[in-house]
Amino acid sequence: MKKIITLGEVMLRLSPPGNQRFLQTKSLEVEFGGSEANVGAALAYWGMDVAHVTAFPDHEIGWAAKAQLRKNGIRTDFVPLTPGRMGVYFLEHGAMQRSSQIIYDRADSSFSQLDPKALNWDEILDGADWLHWSGITPALSQNCADLTLEGLKKAKEKGVKVSGDLNYRSNLWQYGKAPFEIMPELMEHTHVMIAGTRDFNQCLNENVKSFSEAKKLAFSRFKNLEYIVKTDRESHSSSHNTMAGALYTPDNTFSSRKYDLTHIVDRVGTGDAFAGGLIYGLLTMEPADAIEFAMAAGAMKHSVPGDILLCSLQEVHDLANGESVGKIKR
Repeated sequence: MKKIITLGEVMLRLSPPGNQRFLQTKSLEVEFGGSEANVGAALAYWGMDVAHVTAFPDHEIGWAAKAQLRKNGIRTDFVPLTPGRMGVYFLEHGAMQRSSQIIYDRADSSFSQLDPKALNWDEILDGADWLHWSGITPALSQNCADLTLEGLKKAKEKGVKVSGDLNYRSNLWQYGKAPFEIMPELMEHTHVMIAGTRDFNQCLNENVKSFSEAKKLAFSRFKNLEYIVKTDRESHSSSHNTMAGALYTPDNTFSSRKYDLTHIVDRVGTGDAFAGGLIYGLLTMEPADAIEFAMAAGAMKHSVPGDILLCSLQEVHDLANGESVGKIKR
């Protein structure tokens, strides 16, 4: 069994039921979710030994969030209860031509204020095979940027593979640092990057015009980089997308088949399901099979409400292989 460590904030998700708008709802449905923990949950569901690194406030909501991680099969040995508040995001589901929208309320959360020295990365990474981070974490605060860097340095020291979803989000970088001041050093310690042209431009303060240029730049600059991975999504409406993935080495390209995703149930967490599938695939398969498995996992998540992919390995394998698609299983 492979041991995976994921790092990042887990938030309280509040959503109007169905496709109601914020302006009309009289109730909100409660979930917990965070990009990196969503990745960990998929991997735990597939039998990996997963521990998540985050922090929660020491009250009933924090306790509930920690309990939810355990319910998802994730170990919480490295989740302190600390001062601060619970990060929150509000999600309004779109439909047809109306887009979904998210409103964040996560300033001064327990995780964003976590003291990097409070974590013992030697203990956290003991026996670990993989560490996953995303660009969301260093965007939250200097503390978060520092603790991410400490984790990646220790992973390098211990020979742990590192994946990073660069995931540039402009509205998160609010503490006085630009991405290009923080991200390059983190990227130096990363073996697998999930990123597109915009991510590379913002994180490296570049202005390349194509993904081909961005890919060439990244492989030439980061000597530890083994794979660059990206997805291409076309949104026909909130309920209908087409999507495919590709995995690149300096010399080869491996592409998944394209998925026609109609009647989408919940788009949130689909990139995390893809990342979880990618990690599982790279740990257990050849690259061509890994990207096909990752894309199948991402596609499958569009059918599952909530932040987390709750699909078995067999279900994902069946979709990746084009088997039993949409049939009743008896």
